Amino acid sequence: MSYKHLFQRALAAAPDRLHFAAHSHHLWPDASYVGQIAAWEDGVRLADRKWERVMGEIWPAAQSHVAAELKLPDPDTVVFAPNTHELLLRIASALPKRPLRILASDGEFHSFRRQSMRWEEAGSATVERVPLEQIVERAKAGDHDLIFVSQVQFRTGHVFDQVAELAALAKPEGPWVVIDGYHAFMAMEVDLSAVADRVFYLAGGYKYAMAGEGCAVLHAPPGYGLRPEITGWYAEFEDLALPPGSIGYAPDARRFLGATFDPSGIYRFVAVRDMLREEGLSTAKIAAHVDGLRTQLLVGLPIEAELLNPGSPARFLALRSPHAQRWKAELEAEDVITDVRGDVLRIGFGLYQDARDVTRLIEALSWLR
Repeated sequence: MSYKHLFQRALAAAPDRLHFAAHSHHLWPDASYVGQIAAWEDGVRLADRKWERVMGEIWPAAQSHVAAELKLPDPDTVVFAPNTHELLLRIASALPKRPLRILASDGEFHSFRRQSMRWEEAGSATVERVPLEQIVERAKAGDHDLIFVSQVQFRTGHVFDQVAELAALAKPEGPWVVIDGYHAFMAMEVDLSAVADRVFYLAGGYKYAMAGEGCAVLHAPPGYGLRPEITGWYAEFEDLALPPGSIGYAPDARRFLGATFDPSGIYRFVAVRDMLREEGLSTAKIAAHVDGLRTQLLVGLPIEAELLNPGSPARFLALRSPHAQRWKAELEAEDVITDVRGDVLRIGFGLYQDARDVTRLIEALSWLR
């Protein structure tokens, strides 16, 4: 089965390219172009009044799509930002204790790794980093204010399947549990219905949501982080009963908002989700398509490397080899796009690929030295 007709603009922009880095930069479907144009046209047509449409129609539509995807009981627990780093800073700023005591896996993405190291350097936090399989046991010790872990590890594709165990430890007064779902959101089925009242969940449109930059997602459990210290005017709750000079907050997830933002990413997200619904393409159906491509590659894989994530629902293969860096460069020279993390070559799959693309990839891999 091929879904290339949904990606005609992206594929035509570089017709000779063989793109197997959907986990890094997912190609955009044509629907995202429609969303981008709609954002521009609303901006010039409505001018000052565009925010009525953004916050009154586009925003709630995006919230509903996220809630449906994550099985959340209330769309109002969903808020958007330009990137997940902004949302992380607001979550951390809402915790009452300083310095923060943070527990994280030792395989977190560069953004969190860098920020947490800087917090340590500044004396704002102490950070304990442990292997993924040890994080629940360490969390049970009760020594931490914030527990941060990726649902799918960005480098290896390993899946953390103990979210419920961490959620059981979470309390409004601390610890708080933050699940980074960037490599899980719309890559695998995620059901937060049983833990939505106790965990934060971060995700974004850049990868498998196929919407590009500018549409980071946060699910914020009710009662957690009611007054983030890092805050912008969009988070203000206009309560006429407040005395002059008071700082109000929205009663829902909008309490984590910042200031004026570019809404085009949210337009693109809604347009892509609407397209998927019209095409009857659920996350499960897309995953099944990807599984077929991944199996085809594994059967015909012509290189010797250690597969780090066998059986993982992650949308990429993580292949460890001392030749990984060179392989990536040689493939790129032939306009075959993968990516590398240290000694791990990552080959990612998406809806815009079909069996013919995998056959071409196998041929390209067979020429590697």
